[in-house]
Amino acid sequence: MKVINVHSLSDTKREVTCPRGGFTSLRILVESDLMGFTLTRTLVPKGTPQHWHYKQHLEACYCTGGHGVLVDKASGKKYVVKPDTVYVLDKHDDHTFEAIEDTVLLCVFNPPLKGGELHNYDGSY
Repeated sequence: MKVINVHSLSDTKREVTCPRGGFTSLRILVESDLMGFTLTRTLVPKGTPQHWHYKQHLEACYCTGGHGVLVDKASGKKYVVKPDTVYVLDKHDDHTFEAIEDTVLLCVFNPPLKGGELHNYDGSY
């Protein structure tokens, strides 16, 4: 059994900040925790659209605060994401996310992240 205070992860190797300012992610569970998935608490600050494309991972995001706009790059379809909205990237969907106000997302990745991943130029890990 593990009990993790998410706030205790700040200022450790489990706190990952995008060098471009697009997010700060607390990596609550990672590959070394042997759960078979990753759980993160990610803050996306209000600002410009962030391009993300997980070519090796599936992801589900549950919004707990703030709101933003998710855009499917393939179709151009836009979705409003606000508290109690879940979006699921079940086809390695290429997308952008723009936080209209600071937005908090609880995210699950499969397969699990190692922990320190940052997005490449094309938005992928």
